[in-house]
Amino acid sequence: MKQTLLVLLCAGCFTSAHAQLPETSDSARTLQWVIVKAYEQNRQLKEVSASINYIDKTQLERFNNTSLLPALNATPGVHMEERSPGSYRLNVRGSTLRSPFGVRNIKVYWNGIPLTDPGGSTYLNQLSYYNVRSAEVIKGPAGSLYGAGTGGALLINSGADKEPAGVSASYTAGSYNLHNLHVQVRTGESDNRNAIGFAHQTSDGYREHTNMRRDVVTWEGNYRLKDNHVISTSVLYGDLYYQTPGGLNEAQYAANPRAARGPAGMFPGADQAKAAIYQQTFLAGISQDYQFNERFSNHSVVYGAFSLIKNPTFRNYEKRTEPHFGGRTVFTWQQQKGDTDWRILFGAEAQRGFFNVKTFRNLDGQPDTSETDDDVDTWIYSGFVQTDIHFRGNWSVSGGISVNQSAITITRLSVPGFVPVKQRFHNEWAPRLSISKKVLPGLLVYASVARGFSPPTSQEVLPSTTIISEDLEAEHGINYEAGIKSSWLQQRLYVEINAFYFRLQNAIVQRRDASNADYFVNAGSTRQRGIETQVQYQLLPRSKRFVSQAAIAVAHTLNHFRYNDFKQVSDDFSDKKIPSVADHTVAVRLDVSIRPGVYTHWTWYYSDPIPLNDANTAFASSYNLLGGRLGFRKPLAKNLLIDIFAGVDNAFDVQYSLGNDINAAAGRYYNAAPGVNYYGGIRVEFGKRRVSQ
Repeated sequence: MKQTLLVLLCAGCFTSAHAQLPETSDSARTLQWVIVKAYEQNRQLKEVSASINYIDKTQLERFNNTSLLPALNATPGVHMEERSPGSYRLNVRGSTLRSPFGVRNIKVYWNGIPLTDPGGSTYLNQLSYYNVRSAEVIKGPAGSLYGAGTGGALLINSGADKEPAGVSASYTAGSYNLHNLHVQVRTGESDNRNAIGFAHQTSDGYREHTNMRRDVVTWEGNYRLKDNHVISTSVLYGDLYYQTPGGLNEAQYAANPRAARGPAGMFPGADQAKAAIYQQTFLAGISQDYQFNERFSNHSVVYGAFSLIKNPTFRNYEKRTEPHFGGRTVFTWQQQKGDTDWRILFGAEAQRGFFNVKTFRNLDGQPDTSETDDDVDTWIYSGFVQTDIHFRGNWSVSGGISVNQSAITITRLSVPGFVPVKQRFHNEWAPRLSISKKVLPGLLVYASVARGFSPPTSQEVLPSTTIISEDLEAEHGINYEAGIKSSWLQQRLYVEINAFYFRLQNAIVQRRDASNADYFVNAGSTRQRGIETQVQYQLLPRSKRFVSQAAIAVAHTLNHFRYNDFKQVSDDFSDKKIPSVADHTVAVRLDVSIRPGVYTHWTWYYSDPIPLNDANTAFASSYNLLGGRLGFRKPLAKNLLIDIFAGVDNAFDVQYSLGNDINAAAGRYYNAAPGVNYYGGIRVEFGKRRVSQ
């Protein structure tokens, strides 16, 4: 199988490609022309000396309009997981090593607002599919500009300020009683815009005990006060509920992958425990862009957020209240002298949270006897500076550095006279240096080195065992990277290849006790090597012909991730594969559209076996997935667009686990993903600007 995949990959490097089905007739473009915001560069992707995956609206709309997952997984070096509907994890180059649930070790921003809280956790599942218009994944340490984290950063933009005034409505229905509704109303002109949206999604899920419901209301505004001053607002309220079925062992997974976890010893099953997540989040941010003069500008954002989480589990009932606030400011100065373009930016980011975590005995899904009551005071801040210089001869140098501090204080209110546990992580420097050269008009070569650090999150210091981890240390490491970005054949072929070597010290890894509660330890060091390749090619030049667009893309990831020196008591895991990471993944995408308005998208995805524990004694099997979407998109009037579509996911009806519980007690690793499933929907847009196919 591996030999076949390698042949396909090599063939793809010379004959495959991708072009995006356009949202409007003037927006069709290949990936190389995309302007990315990563590292505040605001440059074309093909000119940025960093490894960045870019996903826009056209790539998101290739699938079933319910989540980011399939679009992210079709890019190299990234693997998003879903243990059950609404339960997401994001793996960037092995970052889920410390994520039993949620998103950790990756800094996430939504419209420039930190979505990652000061405790280090991100409730990415609080966003609906419709709250994302584009996303940029920065792979590897990005702390030189985005604070603590060794996994990378995710920059999400809703794009409401780019849409014309009008109304849009979408509805999708599918297998397992899936329903997904979205309505958005937009008002105003280019200088003053408002957008109000509502999204409602429900599903029964593939497995037993996997019902979910999510309601999200948003208000976004964009107001130009003066020619040089713009104010933007982003407000989101989300109410999310989803059931958690629990992991299965190998025998249970083989016998009935749709089953929820049953009773085990003194612990109840998922149904009896009423295991679920009840999550409400309110987020409000305001930002400004101010142009002092033609050389000097500022972008600043302040925000406040509040999350309320209730989580009945197999072993207890947890209630969390998490108010937090923060801000970020970036000043930019730029000047051009002769053939040299000089740009300097500097700024700071700070966040503060006052969390409270209560645990109770779980009595059939209701809180019973109080067990612990903890106040968690956490803060984090960073200051940063970056310089970008573009020299004569097509040389570019980018250098940045940040200084980071963080602290966490836990006070156990349920224990009289308890002495607060304080942990503070001092003056961690995170530098980054990259250099690039256009050796040919269509070929950029670059290399970079970056240091990252990531302190334990508040949920790692205070895990679900409720035992405070006083000895847990921050992890830190150095990443070396080199790559090429090239465009050929009259800009129709885009090839990007990057290789990296990441050495991580004091790696934080997840463990589980006999009750399957998670806790964390420092795992010595790791060696993480990889090669990530994406090739995109527009098969047909844009023309008036019957087949207006035809394109194909290949994304390949090769990982060689190993523990370097990791000993736990009598167990030596040195040289073992790092759990949760496949050696090879391949994604192939095909897009075709024809003039009458018919389009089709097909995606094939392959994953190698995935190690499930540190000892490498258990592996999830390899799998192949095929999915497709067929639709008709056509303007019916000057200002009216209709899009009708239907599709299939997992067309081969493959049994596989998407979101494995690493190092799970009693071998309960597996969370089965849906078998073959179908969907269909309709999208209608009415706006002032003429829309077209």
